[in-house]
Amino acid sequence: MSSIISISHLSKVYKGGFQALKDINLEIKKGEIFALLGPNGAGKTTLIGVTCGLVNPTEGVVTVDGHDIIKDYRKARALIGLVPQELTTDAFETVWNTVSFSRGLFGLKKNPSHIENVLKSLSLWDKKDNPLRTLSGGMKRRVLIAKALSHEPRILFLDEPTAGVDVSLRKDMWTQIQKLRESGVTVILTTHYIEEAEEMADRIGVINKGQLILTEEKNKLISQLGKKRLILDLQEPVSQLSPKFESFGLETQQENTQLVYVYDSKQEDLKIADLLSLLSAEGIKLKDLKTEQSSLEDIFVDLVGTS
Repeated sequence: MSSIISISHLSKVYKGGFQALKDINLEIKKGEIFALLGPNGAGKTTLIGVTCGLVNPTEGVVTVDGHDIIKDYRKARALIGLVPQELTTDAFETVWNTVSFSRGLFGLKKNPSHIENVLKSLSLWDKKDNPLRTLSGGMKRRVLIAKALSHEPRILFLDEPTAGVDVSLRKDMWTQIQKLRESGVTVILTTHYIEEAEEMADRIGVINKGQLILTEEKNKLISQLGKKRLILDLQEPVSQLSPKFESFGLETQQENTQLVYVYDSKQEDLKIADLLSLLSAEGIKLKDLKTEQSSLEDIFVDLVGTS
């Protein structure tokens, strides 16, 4: 799959010397959903700002479908729809007018049928004549997405798209984003909700302190870096384990009625059989056992904590 966004040796240093981005290299593939994860101040919004032509880079090159974001700004920017983090809307304008106006900013002719389709796809059609000030925060965020889609972009940037949105509305928006991808739109999102990236993304990028720590396919990332936990429910609580168990690094939980063994599923010697044999030899009887895979959140915390 070819790339639609190419970022090469990108750095950004603000006045005063703060370096927000450090030698970023990234390829975004056509038609994928790419999630950019990172703590506050990691550089996510700056990276989006540079790619969308809103922030000038200090060094490096960014191209959008072959168009340099600096040298060929208009063609590059016309391909991009941006949903900013902040709810910036004209409070007294109607939904229909503000979305239609956004299309006009790109020099495109009026297309009422397209605006209608966008509003209907985002469940905004019945609100088309409502002033924006009368809408809820979640509906206003949908309007921002509608504005970003008004000029029929091939790329959609979503900077914290579901911040402040309730769980029900958030899942509804996930569905809409998946539909956009199915229509051929490339989606790049930043999020604080790890489950959002785990639910939707094809690939994950982790950025911290201005540096891109890694980029990887979501499932491959979880497979490569994720650890598994063997959870052993005991028939009776165990007050103290024999020193023979020290090599397993067991954790006790649930008032000593549960043992947890963390292991790397890629290792050939998992020692699980040895553990079960030792438990039997020590007279520790099991009530149940199960395994759990590390979540993307676990992996993210480990990466950021060690970077």
